[in-house]
Amino acid sequence: MADVDTAFAGVARQAEMVRSGEVSSRELVTLYLERIARLETQLNAFRVVRTEHAPAEADEADRRRASGEDAPLLGVPIAIKDTQDVAGEITTLGTGCVDEPARADSEVVRRLRAAGAVVIGKTNLPELAFAMFTESPTWGITRNPWDPMRVPGGSSGGSAAAVAAGLAPAASASDGAGSIRLPAACCSLFGLKPQRGRVPLDPLMEHWHGMSVNGYLTRSVLDTAILLDVTAGGGLAPHQPPPPRRPFVDAARASPGKLRVAVSAKVARALAPPMLDDRCRGAVEEMAEVLGSLGHRVVRRDPTYRGVGNQVSVLYLRGITDDARTLPHPERLGRHTRHLARLGRLYPDAAVRRAKALIPRYAARINAIFDDCDVLLTPTIGEPPVPVSKWSTRRGLWTLSGMTRRTGHTPPWNYLGNPAAAIPAGFTDDGLPLSVQLVGHPDDEETLLSLAAQIEAERPWADRRPPFS
Repeated sequence: MADVDTAFAGVARQAEMVRSGEVSSRELVTLYLERIARLETQLNAFRVVRTEHAPAEADEADRRRASGEDAPLLGVPIAIKDTQDVAGEITTLGTGCVDEPARADSEVVRRLRAAGAVVIGKTNLPELAFAMFTESPTWGITRNPWDPMRVPGGSSGGSAAAVAAGLAPAASASDGAGSIRLPAACCSLFGLKPQRGRVPLDPLMEHWHGMSVNGYLTRSVLDTAILLDVTAGGGLAPHQPPPPRRPFVDAARASPGKLRVAVSAKVARALAPPMLDDRCRGAVEEMAEVLGSLGHRVVRRDPTYRGVGNQVSVLYLRGITDDARTLPHPERLGRHTRHLARLGRLYPDAAVRRAKALIPRYAARINAIFDDCDVLLTPTIGEPPVPVSKWSTRRGLWTLSGMTRRTGHTPPWNYLGNPAAAIPAGFTDDGLPLSVQLVGHPDDEETLLSLAAQIEAERPWADRRPPFS
């Protein structure tokens, strides 16, 4: 029987329940559609809910199971961020600038469906995925289930709100400067930014000039590992990382061994002085103690970031400009996005080429920290979730400056390509989620998954649910 506990059970457990006949895919979809109908008007996590198609897909999954077929995600619902094509649905990119529905699934959606997943809806994001909040002039404000007066993060804020509130067991996400990790931090979820090129962006070869990756937001490390296993590898990306030594699920179930962990609160230079709230700093210190108690060697060491933020700015702002140029109706964009797109036009193609050409130099300098360490521990975000509409009356540059003060720990790893994960790290006294970031060697999601799963076992987080659920 599908009940509220089932809604929060997660991908791995729901797949087992469907496989054993404990619950049907139709019951899971019905459960989520009922929860969405009850909570969605107050959260606004979804841009569209597939109230007709999802039950039909669930029935097909149940027929497949009854015939003896098996698949890793057979019958499990999933939400899709509205940057990724679902055949027959409009991919709005958080804007009102697109009118035509997608003709085919994106490669990630195709692989999720092939693994048996049921697409329950598409989730909201800010226009062109530019913000650490999820507020769109067209699609409205998305709110945090832990406190609806706070943001759920961005740009994958709709995905984070849906998973945190038990409106889906998992959701796809993307990350161009922190857009998986920041919503994970704001909503007490696990969010892994995979290595560049690990999960296909098809039909795109790359996005934001190599900064963006696809990934997932989930309530557990194992759930993310399952989703990576069914969607990783291949694709059109110019950079193809080597395949993992073992399935990601095996990594999530294995001990990480004794690791050397560097701890740093240092932030890459931003447009304005960086902010690090004492509560976020305290979460890092507490996690360092936890890691020490687990037998890892913890040292204080800072990466040599230098001017990496300058290169991030080039690719980020030109990425927004380039996305705006591809829209059928760019005149419909909100003023924040129009302003940032104008700023991006200040960077010529030569600046983009130079920023990309400098990646190996910055990678050699910054990744030198891993010569002596296996993992880097940092804050994920500089402040717990801010109030909604904080920047609604501000201009684009002011908003950008305010965001970069709070988000400087995430973008360097998009520029370099390293995997990085946001880990729930408790709550503030007033119930707002806290988070820390784990950064790994290039191409090494496995160590991050193993270590994150060890932390999850030591300090479980998935059993706590938001009051708004």
